[in-house]
Amino acid sequence: MIGATRRLLLRPFTPADLDELAALLADPDVMQHSLSGVCDRERSAAWLDGLLACYETHGVRLWALIARDSHELVGFCGVVPEEVQGQQEFNLGYRLARRYWGQGLAAEAAQEVLRIVFAGPDIDSVVVIIEPDHPASMRVAEKAGFSRFERIDFHDRPVQLYRMSRAQCQA
Repeated sequence: MIGATRRLLLRPFTPADLDELAALLADPDVMQHSLSGVCDRERSAAWLDGLLACYETHGVRLWALIARDSHELVGFCGVVPEEVQGQQEFNLGYRLARRYWGQGLAAEAAQEVLRIVFAGPDIDSVVVIIEPDHPASMRVAEKAGFSRFERIDFHDRPVQLYRMSRAQCQA
């Protein structure tokens, strides 16, 4: 286990998570703001393989969010390396199964991920990239402590780029 909150356990994904992950990534509502769009089982398996490889090469990844009460996969949250405007950044990502929306779980998970990431020595800044028509994600970022953003184009889409430094997180 990587971390825990009042309602969630954060742990690494394993190949055994593929069925629940594939169901999450196949939901058009969940994937509406994803650059990759809806994923079938084959693309979900490739996504999971890439995620596991990312941990080996960068030491960071998206972690599985597990409900403490039911032990179900709620979604995922974590940081991954992302090229933004020619710079490598660590991008905070989160996604929850639809039945868990509106309960504050994404913000709870994001706060725990930031605590974990900034407790280590390697990452001094985390960004979160949000499309302007995704107010729920903006609320998650704000509850996690992100406050200011700049408007940029990312993969030919207008987005809001929020940034948090280690010092801001620990303030």
